[in-house]
Amino acid sequence: MQVFPYSQLYQFTFDVFKAMGCSEKDATTATAVLLSADLRGIDSHGVARLSGYVRLWQAGRINATPDIRIIHETPSTAVIDGDAGLGLVVAPFAMQVAIDKAKQVGTGWVSVQNSNHFGIAGYHALMAVKEDMIGMAMTNASALVAPTFSVEKMLGTNPIAVAIPAGKEPAFVADFATTTAANGKLEILQRKNANAPLGWVQDELGNASTDANILKKKGALLPLGSDREHGSHKGYALGSIVDIFSAVLSGASYGPWAPPFPAYVPMPENMPGKGLGHFFGAMRIDAFRPAEDFKHHMDNWITRFRAAQPAEGCEKVLIPGDPEREMEGIRIHSGIPLVDPVVEDLKNTGSLFDIKGL
Repeated sequence: MQVFPYSQLYQFTFDVFKAMGCSEKDATTATAVLLSADLRGIDSHGVARLSGYVRLWQAGRINATPDIRIIHETPSTAVIDGDAGLGLVVAPFAMQVAIDKAKQVGTGWVSVQNSNHFGIAGYHALMAVKEDMIGMAMTNASALVAPTFSVEKMLGTNPIAVAIPAGKEPAFVADFATTTAANGKLEILQRKNANAPLGWVQDELGNASTDANILKKKGALLPLGSDREHGSHKGYALGSIVDIFSAVLSGASYGPWAPPFPAYVPMPENMPGKGLGHFFGAMRIDAFRPAEDFKHHMDNWITRFRAAQPAEGCEKVLIPGDPEREMEGIRIHSGIPLVDPVVEDLKNTGSLFDIKGL
């Protein structure tokens, strides 16, 4: 394990995106989005994925200079074509469109087609909080998840994020995959040569497994809940909603046709849409009630929940977003730890472009 200052990882990542051909503005945006995951402790979606974006670019599946544009809109809605750009760039563009529409008419809803992996959903949802708005972000993803009662991989980890502003208290930020665990967490276990907890994955016959490499052996991730008795049908339903909002609604490819993140995995045949899809929402607080009044009551909500009596053996009750916010405060000052395989992967990525810095 090695620890790197944020500024060092930022410069390295920025240089890689620039070397891919991104504009200075897009490289800045992509770097900020990607490193926000590392700062918030979501190591599976940070610089550990940088080489994956490079490989997609090398395979011709990422356009470093996209013409991101609105292809259909109403006063409160829009559909955006990401032109196969980095999702790290396409998603903030789309979220800003949702925010701008909310400023005009109260709410804004934007679906996106022809995009790629967009990092952590929470980054995009939080953009709305700065404008006294509630933000929502979701995306479909590579088909790695078997629906309840199935052995076939049909859905992605399909995350949902909702960010809600408060007054004196930090924002409420729920950001979660609709699976028991995100694929990135499996990748972390693979690098550590460790087993997965029971309930994360199943083998190709549908049996429970703890093999962190099971996806390479025709196994699958499980929906949130793990099995029917523990509510996996609810996780399956949530993942399906994300897939439909993000891809069926936008004209992106959905279900088992979603483009895979690993560049070495062949693209599905007979794809019904264009690229990955995202969905964003922004709701102006004062479209419902005075913003200061709402934020006062959000503070009251948060402080009351924090004051809830903890169960035996538990230190305190947390509010969604607390662990990530606390981690960000630590890592921005103390640095970002990276396991040795990630460091080696980053160095190999840098060598492709003759970029040093690590």
